[in-house]
Amino acid sequence: MSAEHEYAISVAKTEYREGHNTGDVERVLNVFADGFTNMPEGEPSFYGEEARQELRLQLSTLFDRYQVKMEIVIIEIAIFGSTAIDRGWHKLILTPKAGGDPEVRRYRYCETWQKHVDGSWRIVFFISNKDYEPKMLETKEIGLSGEGVK
Repeated sequence: MSAEHEYAISVAKTEYREGHNTGDVERVLNVFADGFTNMPEGEPSFYGEEARQELRLQLSTLFDRYQVKMEIVIIEIAIFGSTAIDRGWHKLILTPKAGGDPEVRRYRYCETWQKHVDGSWRIVFFISNKDYEPKMLETKEIGLSGEGVK
């Protein structure tokens, strides 16, 4: 049963991606539940109907300014009955419609999904933040006090 739910969420994530790639605001919004919570980096948090209104405005502006290509990497989908947690990366390649070089933005995301009575899965909580290039940690020995010792 878990594989069936993971597949359904993966199909919804495909709709999310293709909504971005085709500039279709409503197609993207269809993946979100009514009354969802949105917490993107660099933006205020929005809840309920305001979250939908703000996301609609944000997507409309994005699609007006850029040709968008989205790539998604799903790290894991964990199913807990009628709730699931999905986490991974969203990569946006934004080509300005007014001309210019493409810009690449990469975000880490975590989503909470809920299964609805019609069998569909929808995002009820979305959080994202900018992803940074990996770097090596400094080599330190950690003492029992928790302070680093060189």
